[in-house]
Amino acid sequence: MPKRFTLAEAERLIPSVDRLLRQAIKLKTAYSGAERRFESYQKRILLMGGVVVDRSQVREDRERRDEAAAALRTVFEEVQQLGCLIKDLDTGLVDFPTLFQGREVYLCWKLGEPAIAFWHSVDEGFAGRKAIDLDFRQHHQGDPPQ
Repeated sequence: MPKRFTLAEAERLIPSVDRLLRQAIKLKTAYSGAERRFESYQKRILLMGGVVVDRSQVREDRERRDEAAAALRTVFEEVQQLGCLIKDLDTGLVDFPTLFQGREVYLCWKLGEPAIAFWHSVDEGFAGRKAIDLDFRQHHQGDPPQ
């Protein structure tokens, strides 16, 4: 069973999630740059019939790409261990599972937002975000008692 958060629990995690997301975005940028350079080498070799390339530079870019990918996986695992779901790394969109009126929904937070102010059902996504209002606060359950 996935972790379910109260609003207060989820908001306490925002500083950690913010730090991890910013780290993941930097790693994705590093990965993408190294991948583009590596693909460029491969394309030049293919088009020019094995043209001589700086093998040490190719190896270095491949290592950078692989290291960034491994580090990115580690960051994703850290976020998942917290119980959060990264929905869109490019926009910094994260969901926190919770219960509202007996059904599972997500508390929805986006990088740069000062607090969690929205929620949506599991099948609606970002487009279905609704403001956390008094009704939500009164009927929000978080984790059921054990």
